[in-house]
Amino acid sequence: MGLAAALVFVAAGCEGDSAEREKTIRDEAAKAAEKARPAVEEASRDVKAAVDGAKEGWEKGKPKTIDLNSATEDDLTGLPGVGPREAKKIIKSRPYKDAHDLVTKKILSESAYEKLKDAVRAD
Repeated sequence: MGLAAALVFVAAGCEGDSAEREKTIRDEAAKAAEKARPAVEEASRDVKAAVDGAKEGWEKGKPKTIDLNSATEDDLTGLPGVGPREAKKIIKSRPYKDAHDLVTKKILSESAYEKLKDAVRAD
C-alpha cells in the first residue's frame, strides 16, 4: 500500500510539473510572438512591396499590343513595316475579328504580318 501511495504522489507531482511547464512555455512563446510582431509586420510589408515591384516589372517587360480596331494612324505607323499608306488601309478596313484579318483582307502580306503579329490584336 505504501508503494501505491508513493506512485500516486509521484504521478500527481509530474502532472503538476508538466502543467506548470506547459504554462511557462506558453507564456514565453506569447512574449516572443509579441516582441516579434513589429518585425513580422515589417517583413510582411517588404514582401508585399517586392511582389508589387515584380508584378510591375513583369508588366513593363511585356510587349505592348495595339488593338487594330481602335488604334490611331500614329499607333499603327509605329509597327514594323507599317507606313502611312498601310495604316490608312488598316483603319479603312475595320472592324477586325482577329489580327490575321490583316492578311485575309489583303492589307498585309503573310511575311509582313509575321513581323508584327505579336504587337497587334483585335478586340
